[in-house]
Amino acid sequence: MAAKWIGLITGSIEDKKRWRQYKARTKQLPENYRITVEALERYLMYFGQGDGADAASMYEDLIDLFEQSAADRTPIREVVSEDPVEFVEQFLRNYQVGNWINRERERLNNAIDRAVAGEETGKER
Repeated sequence: MAAKWIGLITGSIEDKKRWRQYKARTKQLPENYRITVEALERYLMYFGQGDGADAASMYEDLIDLFEQSAADRTPIREVVSEDPVEFVEQFLRNYQVGNWINRERERLNNAIDRAVAGEETGKER
């Protein structure tokens, strides 16, 4: 029981190991790709998922994408497009299943839908 609680507070050992591997892989990228990944990572930390298994998968997918792009010498703009914010937002949408902000967005939409339905039927709460 205590180990589970400590894991919730500090993150699992496996998640920490995956994070260290991700950071090591990031350091191996050519400088321009590394700078790009670090910038995307910073954005994702603020607006996406910062920890846990879902986040670890997201960052692993991000580094996979940029390792392959660097190996293929794909220009960064071809990867992130002319609008990097849209790129990272679209990327993030693939990983938001457990994200708290999604639950709040859904809660807001449901509340508005209920309110509109009440207007349409003439019922007020």
